[in-house]
Amino acid sequence: MSEYAGSFASPGVSVGKVEKLFARLAEPPGVLATECGAGLGPVTLAYETYGRLNADRSNAVLVCHALSGDSHLAGYYREDDPKPGWWDLMVGPGKGLDTERYFVVCANVLGGCMGSTGPGSENPATGRPFGATFPVLTIGDMVKAQKLLVEHLGIERLLAVVGGSMGGMQVLEWAVRYPEAVRGAVPLATTTKHSALAIAFNEVARQAIMTDPAWRGGDYSADEPPSHGLAVARMIGHITYLSDAAMRRKFDRRLQDRCEIGYTFEADFQVASYLRHQGQKFVERFDANSFLYLTKATDYFNLENAWGGGSLTAAFSRALARFLIVSYTSDWLYPTYQSKTMVQALKKAGKKVSFCEIEADFGHDAFLLPSERLTSLISGFLATLAREEA
Repeated sequence: MSEYAGSFASPGVSVGKVEKLFARLAEPPGVLATECGAGLGPVTLAYETYGRLNADRSNAVLVCHALSGDSHLAGYYREDDPKPGWWDLMVGPGKGLDTERYFVVCANVLGGCMGSTGPGSENPATGRPFGATFPVLTIGDMVKAQKLLVEHLGIERLLAVVGGSMGGMQVLEWAVRYPEAVRGAVPLATTTKHSALAIAFNEVARQAIMTDPAWRGGDYSADEPPSHGLAVARMIGHITYLSDAAMRRKFDRRLQDRCEIGYTFEADFQVASYLRHQGQKFVERFDANSFLYLTKATDYFNLENAWGGGSLTAAFSRALARFLIVSYTSDWLYPTYQSKTMVQALKKAGKKVSFCEIEADFGHDAFLLPSERLTSLISGFLATLAREEA
């Protein structure tokens, strides 16, 4: 059990109404140099903040989102919003990320499609959307853009960086790329490099988009996107986020709106209807090219090669942060053995690390669902960092 496990924090209340903000960074003659060799500038990052930055600017926590997430971490934009931000259960007064104690920041990643510069943004050189001419991105490029935002906000050192899945990759990158800027790192349900299985699922999802005739080599209009391909890509991805137990409990083999086999190619089964619904919802809010770029960035991510010459211990030797690593028993996309590999490398590197495997049958997405254990772990970890900082 982690040393940070403790009593369950108060469920807390909502942060209330929030506003999406925009930072214009890497203004000419400055440029954000991407790892593929291309330069981007100016760059816009959409972001939101919750709570207040204290006088010595020591209470800032950066939250990094997963593939399909965005900067809308908590609260609501309008009173009639159908649902709050994607981690509202963790962010707010009295919650795991207590906004009465911490200044919480979340930005839409570079390459995203929720207000940050990405493939759908206008290329200043042509006046048209970048499309597939947008530079190939890495997790490192996303973190470099976030570092510019953190500096823009007047923050030299983050109390912690927290994130799950692709967000967890960003946490790991922050810890080794900018060791002096991070006191604590909380990677959740993540990995230091994709397995062949994870790459394979991403490739099939990308092919679903690129073989949609409407993709047009990435040069599609906003009015005629490759909707079918993107919906199928989301369906493929969504399967990897769940678990056999969760799907069996929720759907099993139940038929949809019928009690007999219909021998059609409609969504006869409830699970099929659910996946089609998830695919359609995704098309309404996400850009197909962004999906291609972000999944490719996760496939390229390899912490040990990028920073350790093939040694994960050498890569983690760069870090100065205290780590809290969390995995889930039913996560077959990033299984617990991958988190244990991180823990072993960190210990060999002489770093402070705590680890907890949480029993949950919800699959990879478990870190997004209510969990007394996770709330308690994060709350305790941040409190320890804050005491050490004082």
